[in-house]
Amino acid sequence: MRVVMFGYQTWGHRTLQALLDSGHDVVLAVTHPQSDHAYEKIWSDSVAELAEAHGVPVVLRNRPDDELLLTLKEVEPDLIVANNWRTWIPPEIFTLPRHGILNVHDSLLPAYAGFSPLIWALINGEKEVGVTAHMMNAELDAGDIVVQRAVPVGPADTATDLFHRTVDLIAPIVAEALDLIASGRTDWTPQDRTKASFFHKRSIEDSNIDWNWPAEDIERLVRAQSDPYPNAFTHYRGERVRILKASVSRGVYGGTPGRVFIREGDGIVIVAGAEARRGRSHGLVIERVRTEDGTDLPAGEVFRTMGGYLSRHP
Repeated sequence: MRVVMFGYQTWGHRTLQALLDSGHDVVLAVTHPQSDHAYEKIWSDSVAELAEAHGVPVVLRNRPDDELLLTLKEVEPDLIVANNWRTWIPPEIFTLPRHGILNVHDSLLPAYAGFSPLIWALINGEKEVGVTAHMMNAELDAGDIVVQRAVPVGPADTATDLFHRTVDLIAPIVAEALDLIASGRTDWTPQDRTKASFFHKRSIEDSNIDWNWPAEDIERLVRAQSDPYPNAFTHYRGERVRILKASVSRGVYGGTPGRVFIREGDGIVIVAGAEARRGRSHGLVIERVRTEDGTDLPAGEVFRTMGGYLSRHP
């Protein structure tokens, strides 16, 4: 088959490599220009550089336009394969190839369509995550499923751990999906749209800790914002403090959410949860932090005295 690839960052890079290894004819790679967005500067292996190294023509676009449509008509693809393409692809493009567009998405669709699915899934305590290859239609991440694979989420897993596990699924999933499509199969599995969920892009504000959340949820947020992602953060005495390691307290603590309360184990307990005043909630034990100057410290070296509050604003 003649294949065009749409993609960006490491997800697109892995997908393009899988296409190059497949034996199919990769006739064009379409990717985004480099971005200064915090979440687009990490996992940033270059699709353009990989394509150029293999003699594949490259088109840089933030979104499809008429010129790109003409180029696609000229190269006459049998299939477009997309992964981490960040903007809408119009019907005149996804209906152009005779096999349509195969989109690769790092969630177990229909859940967690949209952006940053691994981070959102970890925050929400999902027991597994994965990758789905599906045929694109007019609704984002909603087309029929061709191949889907899942991996478990462990109790100490970070978003970084889940990234590495799921990105390793891309090559075998793309290879299997290409074989199925090339064989003439079209009996794909429709998504159950009653189970669909759609998430927005994450921004820095989404990492700002809300101490009204239960400690269990905040602990997952910390793991979901592991390096190299922008870390979960809070404010203490007018300064931003990033939380690198935390756990749920053994003890149950009452009071006002955000209160710097007591030492426990290797960390400092912060009162957490909207119902904390009732004295039935666990706190968050902060164990390691990063200060604004980039210094990593045990929490006890920052929260030297008990009392005072952590808050969402300086």
